Amino acid sequence: MDDDVSSRLGSSEDIIRRLDDIPGIGRRAAEDIIAEIGVDMSRFPTSAHLASWARVCPGNNESAGKRRGSSTGSGNSWLQQALLEAAWAASRTKKSYFSALFHRLAGRKGAKRAIVSVAHAILVVIYHMILKGTAYSDLGANYFDERNRQSVVKRAVRRIQSLGYKVSLEVA
Repeated sequence: MDDDVSSRLGSSEDIIRRLDDIPGIGRRAAEDIIAEIGVDMSRFPTSAHLASWARVCPGNNESAGKRRGSSTGSGNSWLQQALLEAAWAASRTKKSYFSALFHRLAGRKGAKRAIVSVAHAILVVIYHMILKGTAYSDLGANYFDERNRQSVVKRAVRRIQSLGYKVSLEVA
């Protein structure tokens, strides 16, 4: 069966090898994803359209200023399953952007909602890799800390002060 899948996706070998570099995605998952979405991204004007089609986009249920949780709905179940499995694997990869994203969101939203967010991020990366023909470049585990350094420092200082210590900062 694997030989049959590989022979049918033979023209997509370069894309499959590039997708294999993404944390959480192995060769089999890359083959499943390519089999479901194809390599022609002109069908999807933006990555948001692809995420909506795959149903790994955030649900939105807001009325009168109140936000309620909602399901993502039903979409391509094969693609959704492959992305969620890859997201679980990526969330356990050490020192990667997807792991940092998962841990950042899981505390607030819960693990399952965080996994859907990671799957969405993986699909957006895949869309742009296929569209532009680029290789995967990980942003790193400290991406969110580096993005807003001052707020990270303030939060750490406040936490140490709440424990009863006096803090003075010096640039190293």
